[in-house]
Amino acid sequence: MKLTIVGCSGSFPGPASPASCYLLTAHDGVRPWRVLIDLGSGALGAAQKYMDLEDIDAIFLSHLHPDHCMDLCGLHVAVRWSPNGWNRDRIAVWGPAETADRLATAYGLELDPGMHEEFDFQNWQEREAVTVGPFKVTPYAVNHPVPEAYALRVEVTEYDGTGLDRTAVMTYSGDTDSCQGLEDAAQDANFFLCEAAFQEGRDDAINDVHLTGKRAGEAAARANVKRLLLTHIPVWTDTNTVVAEAKEVYSGDVAAAVAGVHYTI
Repeated sequence: MKLTIVGCSGSFPGPASPASCYLLTAHDGVRPWRVLIDLGSGALGAAQKYMDLEDIDAIFLSHLHPDHCMDLCGLHVAVRWSPNGWNRDRIAVWGPAETADRLATAYGLELDPGMHEEFDFQNWQEREAVTVGPFKVTPYAVNHPVPEAYALRVEVTEYDGTGLDRTAVMTYSGDTDSCQGLEDAAQDANFFLCEAAFQEGRDDAINDVHLTGKRAGEAAARANVKRLLLTHIPVWTDTNTVVAEAKEVYSGDVAAAVAGVHYTI
């Protein structure tokens, strides 16, 4: 499984990165499959550096704040109005129950048909896995001030023909403060892509919104993850500070996400 950081800026696009968007690529033995996790503000343009929009097999939304979903409005335009036509079926979009109506309202559309002609909207059911090509994705409810927010556990099994099959696991925190759902989603993951929007000392009075680097590190340690990559770091949060916080409590490999960087999981 290959991870590409399309966008990793927290809360709104920064000068060096769009808001949250992550491209996952895996092969099922027949063809490569490409899915996007979140499609936040400014991410649609950057995503086209790495793929043709018609190659999107599915989109998985962690929650409905604009920095995680709003560029679906632009993708709606690309699907509906391309002069060359859209040469694939509707794009499957998995998200909270309000996803279809929220996006239609954002674009000023009537709720019926809204964007249903371009997207095949499916609603998350907590801890019920969905499968798209080689990807198995399971949503875990987490601690963020919206009606539905999820961490996503993504599993891909590689079949090498020798019987030594290997399952790679990546967990994405979405936006959350500390909670059991986050740790359950990340349990024994090979790769933990975890938000760290807050800093210790500066944001102590704000609860149930975001993690600090320290709290992200604590979750990684309790979940026994193999590698921690901090993301969703806003322009006013110092990257070196949150990485240092995480290293105080987590002994594994820690780094911060940078737009355009690729990882093999």
